[in-house]
Amino acid sequence: MDLMLLVTLLLPADQALPFDEVSKDVPDESKVQKQNDTDGVCVFKCLLNRDTECCRVGKESILITLGYNSALLKFESPTDLSSFSSTLKRCRNEKKESSVFNQRTEEASAVQYFQFYGCISQQQNMMQDFVRTATYHRAILQNHIDFRDKVVLDVGCGSGILSFFAVQAGARRVYAVEASSVAQYAEMLVKNNHLSDKIIVVPGKIEDISLPEAVDVIISEPMGYMLFNERMLESYLHSKKWLKANGMMFPTFGDIHLAPFSDEQLYMEHYSRANFWYQQSFYGVNLSSLRGAAMDEYFRQPIVDTFDIRILMARTVKYTVNFVDAEEADLHRVEIPFVFQLTQSGLVHGLAFWFDVAFVGSLVTVWLSTAPTEPLTHWYQVRCLLHTPLFAKEGETLSGKVLFVANRRQSYDIQIVALVNQTGFRSGNILDLKNPFFR
Repeated sequence: MDLMLLVTLLLPADQALPFDEVSKDVPDESKVQKQNDTDGVCVFKCLLNRDTECCRVGKESILITLGYNSALLKFESPTDLSSFSSTLKRCRNEKKESSVFNQRTEEASAVQYFQFYGCISQQQNMMQDFVRTATYHRAILQNHIDFRDKVVLDVGCGSGILSFFAVQAGARRVYAVEASSVAQYAEMLVKNNHLSDKIIVVPGKIEDISLPEAVDVIISEPMGYMLFNERMLESYLHSKKWLKANGMMFPTFGDIHLAPFSDEQLYMEHYSRANFWYQQSFYGVNLSSLRGAAMDEYFRQPIVDTFDIRILMARTVKYTVNFVDAEEADLHRVEIPFVFQLTQSGLVHGLAFWFDVAFVGSLVTVWLSTAPTEPLTHWYQVRCLLHTPLFAKEGETLSGKVLFVANRRQSYDIQIVALVNQTGFRSGNILDLKNPFFR
């Protein structure tokens, strides 16, 4: 539910409001519209929704952000202010209930997430990932015929870099959707590069915004650690409601790879971290009662780092998600069964994960890989430890499953069950992908 705000000001009809110039470049849903009458009364109106920033000031005023400006509204009495605040709150709650994003996301998690991606430094971190940025550039420019004179949707555009690539490939129009505050910086880059006629920055979540037309191509960078983290892939799949029949998606599908590994040093590092809590006299305080809880917490952390492929004990198992065909609900629970034939003897300490995505165009297919054999990216690789290592011999089989269960913290709980078939030795773990350990 959106709320139309009408405010009457006693101003000369020819006096400009401070919002006049900026509102020309603000999307329609946050644009201030002014109407003058012959009696010297000026009326302006704008749409308020749950994303509108409001702050109460004193007992009779409220500060509202409209586009890139703010307005201080003073009411005749505290009762009037209270009535207005209640109406706005009701509007926000109804909007929240109908939002797909808000139904699956805790508010605290969303605030932290959008604050993080609203930082220019974080955008720079991703843009300076040469493998990531150069691969997207190559995938779009080498398939220029898929973009020439087409309408493109960039989901979670960030700085807008992918939107610029689409225009370079000949796109007629690009809708660059971004929910964090970095949208204002994307707008600045668009203007400074004189592409306001080509790239339209749309502030808001893809689940909530509206577009004036269907699109031919959707581009996005929705991958997180282990492919699924942050649940941005669901927003990417949701955006298909704007895609024309037989439209294209860049990336087109993703593969997550997993393999058993042996790494005694890594296992002992984690074990030693928990042993801090084994001390019986830390400045005179006995910490040992928390060692068990510390051990559980540390072993629940997926480990983000890179490694030498020689620690891998078998050929990988691959699980594919086709973004063209998949539905959002398909990512709420992802089960990956595995059977590995071990190529070396030793202790299996856990499973290693990485992913690839493919951009399938009309001219070429371009791959972006985060494998340990490829140049390092900001996604690294991820390893999940078993609580108890499993001894297995070369030629034996390790079977089991990995279960990803989505949670409202924009991440997944991961359950691993593993069995050495020949001996019956069994182990596993439950991990929290929201809380990784960066090694």
